[in-house]
Amino acid sequence: MSAEGISKFDLVIAGVGGQGTILASDIIGKAAVKENMSVRAAETHGMAQRGGSVVNHVRLGCELGSMIPMKGADVLLSLEPSEALRYLEFLSDDGTIIVNTDPILPVTVTSGQCSYPDVDAIIAKLEETHEVKAFNATELAREAGHPQSMNVVMVGAVSNYLPVSVETLVECVKELVPQKTIDINVKAFEMGRSVIQG
Repeated sequence: MSAEGISKFDLVIAGVGGQGTILASDIIGKAAVKENMSVRAAETHGMAQRGGSVVNHVRLGCELGSMIPMKGADVLLSLEPSEALRYLEFLSDDGTIIVNTDPILPVTVTSGQCSYPDVDAIIAKLEETHEVKAFNATELAREAGHPQSMNVVMVGAVSNYLPVSVETLVECVKELVPQKTIDINVKAFEMGRSVIQG
């Protein structure tokens, strides 16, 4: 599982507007730049306001375009369970899915127009084809001190796969999160990292 010796890494980060997918992408991208890796990143989304789907492509050590081709990603980092299904087509056949099991219910569900799929069923579907690391990152973020640090919990989890040092990632967390939240976010990163190691 060690990422050492990897020179190229393609990561898709998927989530819902308001979850902090862009900050997660920025932390990883900045860490890679500090370690002299080339970084290509692209952000695509329907509605980035709260509730809309957001996806970031982060390509480390890549000299080509910023969009990851279908079945090209090494890891799909999904901050929301149904978003993992939505962007599964980007993940390579031997790729890994890291998914937060805490769902964000869209307005169509909360208003009673639609139902949200069972989270266990989503995870089971993902596990049919890929290695899945599923856990409640929002709960870990609460334990770290604030539920909004969930995106940093997820960065901590994916740090086990990235070809970037933990020290550099933590340094970038400290630089990019609001100053008064640094301690919470460093704890969130560490909790996310250890949940995958364990």
